[in-house]
Amino acid sequence: MRLLLNVLWFFLGGGFLLAIGYGLAALICFALVVTIPFGVAAARLAVYSLAPFGRTVVSRPDAGAASGLANILWVVLFGWWIALSHLAAGIAQCVTIIGIPFGIANFKLVPVAFWPLGRQVVALD
Repeated sequence: MRLLLNVLWFFLGGGFLLAIGYGLAALICFALVVTIPFGVAAARLAVYSLAPFGRTVVSRPDAGAASGLANILWVVLFGWWIALSHLAAGIAQCVTIIGIPFGIANFKLVPVAFWPLGRQVVALD
């Protein structure tokens, strides 16, 4: 079932477009050397947005104070509007019965888009 949902998400739920957007943001952040940690976070979001079903995001135990400070900067510059767009897309997708799983996937992306540093994507198994 997860494979089917991930394939449908990739083509119909916006996974492909999300991955392209996050990938381009990661490339821009990598080009601007100071923002490389944000590029790593954007790349993590790109990979997670390709196939969110069967995976979740957990806090890394080795994340320190620097990731917390960088997250505050992320929230101010990028995080709030990315999280808001995932929230709006999730609500719009939940309007239809078929879109409810995709809406839930967008809701899963909200916290990691808002506070991405110091987190990792893991399989549910």
